Amino acid sequence: MKFVKIATYVLLGLLLLLQYPLWFGGGGVISVWRLNREIAAQQQENARLRERNLALEAEVNDLKQGLAAIEGRARSELGMVKKGETFYQVIDPASSDINPSLSSKSKTPK
Repeated sequence: MKFVKIATYVLLGLLLLLQYPLWFGGGGVISVWRLNREIAAQQQENARLRERNLALEAEVNDLKQGLAAIEGRARSELGMVKKGETFYQVIDPASSDINPSLSSKSKTPK
């Protein structure tokens, strides 16, 4: 009877020793699960970068093909105007930085 008890404990210990590398070892379940998470994150990052590269490639092609893209960019980013054009700037009085003493003088009298 004592032999069966000892054999059971030895076999149980052996089973635990064999299970340890399966779960916690270098190629174990936890390691594979962590690697799968890292792969999914990297795939998302690659997809985002792929979309950015496609947008940059389209912009490069636009710049290579004609002056329209360059002209549009110069107008929007640099505020450039073509020769012979007249530039009008409209300022919203509510949002402009007008001197408060000047704005009170322009109000209608009581």
